Amino acid sequence: MQRRLFFDFAVRNVRLHWFRSLLAVIGIVIGVVAIASMGILGNSLVLAISDSLSTVGDSIIVTPHAGGGMGPAMAGTSELITERKVEQIRRTVAPDLTIPVYSGTARMRVGTEDTVGVVYALKPDDIPVLLELEEGAFLRGSSGAMAGAKFADENNLKVGSRITIRDKGSLRVVGILKERGMGFDINPDYGIVVEDKWYQQAYDQSDYDMVIVKVKDLSRIEQTKEAIEKQLNRRETEVDVIDTKAILETILDTFGRISTFTTAIGGISLIVAGVSILNIMMMSVTERIKEIGVLRSIGTLRQEVRSMFLFEALILGLIGSVIGGVMSIFGGYVVSLVMLESTEYLFVPSSMIYVFYGMAFGIGTSLLSGLYPAWKASKGVEGRSPRWGKRGGAHAICKGSGQASFRVFILPGKRRI
Repeated sequence: MQRRLFFDFAVRNVRLHWFRSLLAVIGIVIGVVAIASMGILGNSLVLAISDSLSTVGDSIIVTPHAGGGMGPAMAGTSELITERKVEQIRRTVAPDLTIPVYSGTARMRVGTEDTVGVVYALKPDDIPVLLELEEGAFLRGSSGAMAGAKFADENNLKVGSRITIRDKGSLRVVGILKERGMGFDINPDYGIVVEDKWYQQAYDQSDYDMVIVKVKDLSRIEQTKEAIEKQLNRRETEVDVIDTKAILETILDTFGRISTFTTAIGGISLIVAGVSILNIMMMSVTERIKEIGVLRSIGTLRQEVRSMFLFEALILGLIGSVIGGVMSIFGGYVVSLVMLESTEYLFVPSSMIYVFYGMAFGIGTSLLSGLYPAWKASKGVEGRSPRWGKRGGAHAICKGSGQASFRVFILPGKRRI
């Protein structure tokens, strides 16, 4: 019952000083929105990167050691992966799939326009394992080519269009690939895919630029990687073996740290809001020193005075956090739409949890900011025990910190709180 009474006192004070309370609530709202929105953005970014790279997280990439890299940059090196080494890899990783790849760059003519693109060559049966089809058909002969999504869009290519590769001949587009996004193995979005036999004849090349191993059991990916290195690098380092799962985990961990950092930046605004509440509560203690003296003189306990001020801080924190939690959903929607051009990761549990984190921090910051003012209120006024006068009344001498003493009279028949 007494707690309800002091809670009502706290509500009354918030209402009496509504403009000051409004400013404190706005500070909490801004802090909660900043934390939750930044958290949602960071988590959405991690999920987007994870989905973009998940298609290559089960791969092991083998490249010639002499080039120190992978992809098209390897086309000009004199050290490539021979057919004998490909067979060694295939025997070592069986029953996992081994996919040898040719890669290079070429000057092309599409219609009347000249352009440059990446050329990948694979065995026809391996293409559906790595790539998805948007329209048309997969390769079934050496006179066709498949265009990457971005390459087709930039050059207005359709099924049936022709691409002329300088000094290599003309190819008919038989299919358009789905956009694959960033990858560690091949990136055909800005190039074309041809049959391996056509590439061998056109470029007079029999050795491969890269070998991709698709591992069925991800728990064995490290073991498979070590087996390849042991088999091919026994005497000297002939190939570089890259585990894309480890790269993926490193990237996701890095973006996770970035997400934590951006959320912490949002928390700065909540600290500012906490300082604002501390200032408001201290002003309230100073202004209500006489009221506190009256309460203490009629027997109100120090812990009850503390609870009254803590209730005020809690009310401000609750109101600001609830409003901030609702607004942070809209804030997360806007930042996701602007930064990622997508809101598909907004309502997933790992994103929405940041709304509750922001609300919890808002309430916690409010309570922490109210601790010292509440302690100050209970300690700053010391009341002497009431002394009853001849007329049946009583008075008490109350002293406030930095304030002059004042006398409080208590009428007969009034009960102490």
